[in-house]
Amino acid sequence: MEMFWWFPIWFWIPFTMIVGIIIWRLSRSLFESLRNNAAPKEVVAAKLIGKRTHVNGNERAYTTYYMTFECENGERREFRVKSDIYALSAEGDKGELTFQGTRFLGFKRR
Repeated sequence: MEMFWWFPIWFWIPFTMIVGIIIWRLSRSLFESLRNNAAPKEVVAAKLIGKRTHVNGNERAYTTYYMTFECENGERREFRVKSDIYALSAEGDKGELTFQGTRFLGFKRR
C-alpha cells in the first residue's frame, strides 16, 4: 500500500489541469459573446480583400472559413464566416459589411 502513496497526486494533477482548461475555454467564449452583445451593430462600406480556410482534425476534418475586409477608412477586419457565405463571395467584392464586435453579421454586395 505504501508503494502507491503518489497515485492521488498523479491522478489529481492532470484532472485539475483538464478541468481548468475547460473552464478557461468556456469563460473565454462567454466573455467574448458578452462583449459582442454589448458592442453596437456597425454597417460600413467595405471591400473583401482576402479569403482563407483553416482545416483541423485528424480522422474527421473540420474547416473554418475566414474573410478579410478593408473598410473605407483603411481598417482591416477578419471574420469567421459560414461556408455558404464564403462560397458565394469573391475577393474584390464591394458592399456593406455588418458586424457587432468580432461577430460577422452580413455582407451585401453592391
